[in-house]
Amino acid sequence: MTATDPALTALSQSWCALSLLHGKIEAHIERALETQHGLSMREYSLLDVLSRQHSGLGGHLQMKQVADAVVLSQSATTRLVTRLEDRGLLTRYLCDTDRRGIYTDVTDAGLALLAEARPTNDAALREALDEAARNPELAPLVRTVEELRVPA
Repeated sequence: MTATDPALTALSQSWCALSLLHGKIEAHIERALETQHGLSMREYSLLDVLSRQHSGLGGHLQMKQVADAVVLSQSATTRLVTRLEDRGLLTRYLCDTDRRGIYTDVTDAGLALLAEARPTNDAALREALDEAARNPELAPLVRTVEELRVPA
């Protein structure tokens, strides 16, 4: 295949459309969360991921798992955890079975903020998708997102 191969060009255009859709959605949600709750989208995502932990076997996430879930490097995730801990939204503690392991839990204040922010996040997502659906290049991607059913 050459650089001007139509299949590669179409693939590249599709990737650009997907990247554009992601960027538009992220920017819209970011503005809403920041304006209404003083949270970045990354902070919201981190609180959301950590709020889903449980005390059962495998219920607490290691920092690498958290980083993967919020699509950040481990060092960026650690800095984000520290910022949220400084705001009283998270707490860290040592693992009972492995003193090298550190767990992070959402505090009551963090859970309350997350509960307040969740409807904002959901509404902003809906608004961004509705707006993107009016763009003929993005409409098929919006339909695909709306039809996806990710197993819990």
